[in-house]
Amino acid sequence: MPLFEGLGTGGEKTAVVIDLGTAYTKCGFAGESGPRCIIPSEIQRTGQAVKVVQHNINTEELYSNLKEFIHMLYFRHLLVNPRDRRVVIIESVLCPSHFRDTLTRVLFKHFEVPSVLFAPSHLMALLTLGIDSALVLDCGYTETLALPVYEGIPVLSAWEALPLGGKVIHKELESLLIEQCTVDTDSSTGQSLPSVMGSIPEEILEDIKVRTCFVSDLQRGLQIQQAKFNLEGTAQRPAPPPDVDYPLDGEKILHIKGALRDSVIEMLFEQDNEEKSVATLILDSLVKCPIDTRKALSENLVVIGGTAMLPGFLHRILAEMRALMERPKYRQALSTKTLRLHSPPAKPNCTAWLGGAIFGALQDILGSRSVSREYYSQTGRIPDWCCLTSPPPEIIYDAGKTPPPLMKRAFSTEK
Repeated sequence: MPLFEGLGTGGEKTAVVIDLGTAYTKCGFAGESGPRCIIPSEIQRTGQAVKVVQHNINTEELYSNLKEFIHMLYFRHLLVNPRDRRVVIIESVLCPSHFRDTLTRVLFKHFEVPSVLFAPSHLMALLTLGIDSALVLDCGYTETLALPVYEGIPVLSAWEALPLGGKVIHKELESLLIEQCTVDTDSSTGQSLPSVMGSIPEEILEDIKVRTCFVSDLQRGLQIQQAKFNLEGTAQRPAPPPDVDYPLDGEKILHIKGALRDSVIEMLFEQDNEEKSVATLILDSLVKCPIDTRKALSENLVVIGGTAMLPGFLHRILAEMRALMERPKYRQALSTKTLRLHSPPAKPNCTAWLGGAIFGALQDILGSRSVSREYYSQTGRIPDWCCLTSPPPEIIYDAGKTPPPLMKRAFSTEK
């Protein structure tokens, strides 16, 4: 149960806050400083793990997966009655409508929650800092997404994304491990990895990444990239870090080459054919913004997401951006040379969840912006948080709840 439940809240029970990520789901209660549980976003079907967040499966299968997963959240981890509590869902602005609608149907039709609020993760990250304008970079499992937020409004015309994240790193890491690394067993030494185990499980790849891999500084990273793409072999690779022995199954020892530990993360910063990388996302997004907002946004950068927790990531991305700003493409468009990174009061993977927990604790605002079960049962649709042009009917708000004073609604059409 949440601490001090019912005190100072008018008797209403605290909301449930769910950050449903592709790899991990953070779940807990509004008003608390951290999630109660962080669990893989998957369910077990016939002995196999099935990802819950999938956008390419039919609606009925997605409905069944979400129903089973959310049942596990409520009755195994949170241990509360879903009918008693509002729900705050932290979502990406690129979340497909098909997925949002199916998730809403599960919550309202199956679990009968009182109300649901979909909150953009980039906007929620700003609540933890108490600022209303920033450029937020979310480095997640499947993609990296940059989105400016100005005066509390997401600037949707300026978003930038790349399919670079933890999933790509895991795939590259697996191929390098199979190519370069050897395994010692009780019977023999120096065996190739494929001869010992067919494929490497995802959780082992992630553990190797977290325990052994890191992000190099800018100069070293550029040297690694030059050596990687130099076909003549004239470029010299910098001295690799020490090799690491990683235990597998308690019986085998995997010898991880030092050169692999820093080179595998470089793919986030290697520019592709369109000269895009994780660092260029922020600058390209800034260039798309109105010229009078660029200074405020460049001085308020926020980086969230699990991939951003890699050692050296923040230092490297700042150095990359400062180097890129000397190029004519950005030097002419961005007059300001100041780049400042905020340090949110939570780890990058939980920053958006904490923002949702803060928002969910504001009972009046939550009541005025949530979609009630009555509205959903009559219309069968869930409005978009970012839809500023067409305000929904007043029935969207719970009866008796008025919008908070001195604050525009999310759907306001006022100039």
